Amino acid sequence: MKKIKNKNNKYNFIEAIKLLKKISTRKFNESIDIAINLGIDPKKTDQNIKGTINLPYGNGKKKKIAVFSDKKKIIDADFIGLEDLAKKIKENKIKFDIIIATPQTMKIVGKLGPILGPKGLMPNIKFGTITNNIEKTIKKIKKGQINYKNDKNGILHLSIGKINFNNKYLKKNFQTCITTIKKNKPTTSKGIYIKKIFISSTMSPSLKINKNLYN
Repeated sequence: MKKIKNKNNKYNFIEAIKLLKKISTRKFNESIDIAINLGIDPKKTDQNIKGTINLPYGNGKKKKIAVFSDKKKIIDADFIGLEDLAKKIKENKIKFDIIIATPQTMKIVGKLGPILGPKGLMPNIKFGTITNNIEKTIKKIKKGQINYKNDKNGILHLSIGKINFNNKYLKKNFQTCITTIKKNKPTTSKGIYIKKIFISSTMSPSLKINKNLYN
């Protein structure tokens, strides 16, 4: 990985992407990640934000999906079940990225709170992962739907693509993220909402994006 001469520079998005691609020497396909510092008080529940973003070009990550449902076959689901699926999760026998559950199965899923909660994997209505329309939700996820939720410091961490993506695709994904997040500004949050934006690849230092171009 080549070094960045001046880490304090502010870049527009395309400039930053071009630089990340230029300094990358890794043989694997790195992810492109953004961190957005928000002007919210994460200690106040009414200022925390979470939801979903439909990335136009996806983020290049294949996700394994576990589904709690009484259906025996669901298109594109990697794991399906009820108590049997809960047992596999408790025994750490399967690896998955997302859990989708019907409202009727939440009694079973709720018992997995101590396991799923700390990992951010608990199904949630705001994420669309508690639903009776399982197959529609899976299609959205496969097409590029991602979840977002600020951390305890009021920062959003999002993966918006891979380093081999077309620059225009990455920019469109980035703009979609910013637009969605701005629309969901808490009404109780005052002052500057998007304070700082940083972008990086998996192994690179972070570059500061000129947020004034996107506010």
